[in-house]
Amino acid sequence: MEATKHVRRRRYLNYPDAIDRTRWEAVPKKAWVRKGNNPVLKGWILAVCAFFMENLRFLREMAWHNAGFGSLRNVRRIFEDYEPLFEPTVVPLPDKEEEEMTNGSDVPVEFAPQEPPTSPKQKAGRYYSAADYRALFLSGELTPTDVANAILPLIRRDTTPPGRHSVAWFNVRVDFVLRAAEESTRRYQNKQSLGPLDGVPTAIKDEYEMDGYMTTHGSRNDYTGKDVDPETGLNTNWCVRKLEEAGCVVLGKLSMHEFGLDTTGNNPVFGTPLNPHNQGYYTGGSSSGCGYAVAAGLVPFAMGSDGGGSIRIPSSLCGIVGLKPTHGRLSCLPTQNHCNTCAVLGPLAADVRTLATAYSVVGQPHPTSLFPPLPPAPTLLRSPSPASPSAKTLAVPTTWFSRASPSVQTLCRSLMQRLVDQRGYRVVPVDLPMLTEGQIAHAIVVLTDASTLLPDTKGLTPANRILLALGRTTTAVDVLLAHKLRRMLVAHLARLWRDTLGPDALILTPTTACAGWPVRDPAAELRYGLNDGDTTLASMEYVWMANFCGLPAVSVPAGFVVPEGAVGAGRPVADGEDVEGKVPVGLMAMGEWANEDGLLRFAVDAEEVGEGLKARPPIWEDVIELARGVKGDAGREVVV
Repeated sequence: MEATKHVRRRRYLNYPDAIDRTRWEAVPKKAWVRKGNNPVLKGWILAVCAFFMENLRFLREMAWHNAGFGSLRNVRRIFEDYEPLFEPTVVPLPDKEEEEMTNGSDVPVEFAPQEPPTSPKQKAGRYYSAADYRALFLSGELTPTDVANAILPLIRRDTTPPGRHSVAWFNVRVDFVLRAAEESTRRYQNKQSLGPLDGVPTAIKDEYEMDGYMTTHGSRNDYTGKDVDPETGLNTNWCVRKLEEAGCVVLGKLSMHEFGLDTTGNNPVFGTPLNPHNQGYYTGGSSSGCGYAVAAGLVPFAMGSDGGGSIRIPSSLCGIVGLKPTHGRLSCLPTQNHCNTCAVLGPLAADVRTLATAYSVVGQPHPTSLFPPLPPAPTLLRSPSPASPSAKTLAVPTTWFSRASPSVQTLCRSLMQRLVDQRGYRVVPVDLPMLTEGQIAHAIVVLTDASTLLPDTKGLTPANRILLALGRTTTAVDVLLAHKLRRMLVAHLARLWRDTLGPDALILTPTTACAGWPVRDPAAELRYGLNDGDTTLASMEYVWMANFCGLPAVSVPAGFVVPEGAVGAGRPVADGEDVEGKVPVGLMAMGEWANEDGLLRFAVDAEEVGEGLKARPPIWEDVIELARGVKGDAGREVVV
């Protein structure tokens, strides 16, 4: 592949030093192959194993070696003289020329609805967007209060019976919700709307701090942040504050996998929200409540977090879109990012334009941030002029891609071909080093981070007690080797974008290697939890790199497969084919640091050429029709 020359590049702070070509050629291309022999633990056996793992060191060490956590020692000579990279923040510097190219006066500040916001029964994949709600509020046909009153009975746990979607919510402060909705309604009535998200319903993962809410991180314990913003005196997370300032109606705290330490979304403490497309499958996690709430039509977007695919995995498994931003782009302040080595905050949404709108709002930098401000969403999606030579280059790591199940590969390649045929993309091969070792290194860093934060495991679920025990077993040598390998990986990626692919090229893989994650033993798994290391690794096969190396990435729907237990299980579902319980599959693109705008433009193209690859699940709620039903019932009592 010829190097891309004479390409105008962004300027960065902390851009990695590119690996020397001679050194790269010395890296073995054949990766250590994972054996796939981690036992599946569930039910009471899981609880017993957790007890022994915590109390018998030799058992912890056996499990640690069996999982492959010692494998970095076998290849340490390749990267042991690299400096450790503990935190992969790469910051784009302000670029006046780029602003002039994209910020034309003809660019609107918000999106108009793509279709009239009527009940979209004529399109099976049509979800309501933020722009749909906005248009209805501007016209006066509905108010934010109408919408809030339509959603609240569906999501409340404190009613008898609980709302039919309440399993996806940990907590809803009805008084907060109605107050925000009524304030927004008055703004629309007074022609003082705040912008494209004013009155739009959303919700946040229970990892975000919001004043007046307890934060549990999906556990039995109270981990509410004590740090407060000196300006407001509140502990409300910066992103939540931006949503409130934009006029959003925040519908409370959503479910998550306890501490975000696995990818099913299984939560024995609060209950597990199951996949809206097939209640025999998990939503994916750890932002499980976000995936459920968006896919079920309850909100057009939700705010999740991603330390190892926790935005992209539920987006893929629930058939929606999700953006994992560049490391450090979205602020966690005033409280700390407790996994600052890998984790970020970010949005999941029903459509790409809503995703871009949410990102443009929450991505405005905190006063202490080095990141520059973001333009309005329509500007993010506008292609620069002149176009970059690498803007429509899709780099496919063929060997890595082939680790996915055959049906996942088929669906993802089919969507890629549509992009080539209908949008002028070109596909080029790319070689990435030490992928299996890199995934192990990412797991080492995440688990040791967690084990230092949670030395007391009292009250935690058995599955997480096992993972934390593995984290405590890891030596300092192995942790440093993981961070040294990270330095080598980012150096190789920097070389690819600088010398080979060009700065706007995207690396394409499936989002997950597996086609969904079935709940195979509901009685045992949903009551006690589940520890299935091999399936966890398969679900994270591709997502870990963006976290470990700080890259932005987006997941888009690529189609469906026939579920387990059905005739033809595992095969791709044809366009327009009616298959009960079909399971969504996602395609993921990774970009160079701070190339979220390029990823969002790609996602728009994928959404447009992939019409027919989305579908509303059986439990989808037509919130706008419900809101029309309650409109005008001003005297309706709401129990607070």
